[in-house]
Amino acid sequence: MIFRYLSKYRDTGLLLLRILIGLSFLAHGLPKLMEGPDLWIMLGKSMQFVGVTAYPIFWGLMAALTEFVGGFLLLIGFCFRPACLFLVINMAVATTMHFHTTPGDFMEKWFVASHAIELGSVFLSLLLIGPGKFSVDRD
Repeated sequence: MIFRYLSKYRDTGLLLLRILIGLSFLAHGLPKLMEGPDLWIMLGKSMQFVGVTAYPIFWGLMAALTEFVGGFLLLIGFCFRPACLFLVINMAVATTMHFHTTPGDFMEKWFVASHAIELGSVFLSLLLIGPGKFSVDRD
């Protein structure tokens, strides 16, 4: 009964989730952008685990921009679904990289990759759900 009552706060819940995850990704993306080309190359080399070896500096910059700009777009709810799609892709690459670079059995690899898996799940869910009414896009 009480849980049915809470459903009227769906858009407030989405706003809270968007703000918290968006701020988190702003905080993770900004240092990656500011660190510069050396870090971008290191980040971009993660693409080799999905079969892309060319232009690691470009892919690293794109990963950092996806986290920072994607976090901002998530926060305000603008271009929400495209931002979620790029963040899902970013987390898929991170997951793949963790599975390839972590020694040990499947459970050890899963444990290391779990953060990227969890966030990828959140972004995929948000892509399907939409930003809610308290957003620039207004679902």
